[in-house]
Amino acid sequence: APILCSGGAGPQGPSEAAVIAQHLTAAGVAPQRLIMDEASLDTRGNVAATARRVAHGGHPHVVAISDAYHLPRIRLLLRLSGIDCEAGPAGQGPPLGARLAMSLREAAAIVHNLASVLTTRRDRPS
Repeated sequence: APILCSGGAGPQGPSEAAVIAQHLTAAGVAPQRLIMDEASLDTRGNVAATARRVAHGGHPHVVAISDAYHLPRIRLLLRLSGIDCEAGPAGQGPPLGARLAMSLREAAAIVHNLASVLTTRRDRPS
């Protein structure tokens, strides 16, 4: 199956997608399976890129892989985009204190993303 590596570059260094691709190829994944999205700069952008790829490739199912604290929001946004998904393996992630802080950030981000999605749907012409 194809693998979408999604995430743009920050102020320094390679894109998140390039880092993901490097890890996958080092683990033996064939480079021709990798689809690069280096334009997305946030989770909503990653989900939009995934939705475009699903529509283009007709893939019926997506496995989302990220840190455990981030997966619920990713899965929610994918499902709101009409994409069937499940959580894949998550890395060990940061230490407990950072995980708790990121979990609180994710809770606020879920509320923000839901408000944004609902506003966009409301403002869309029928």
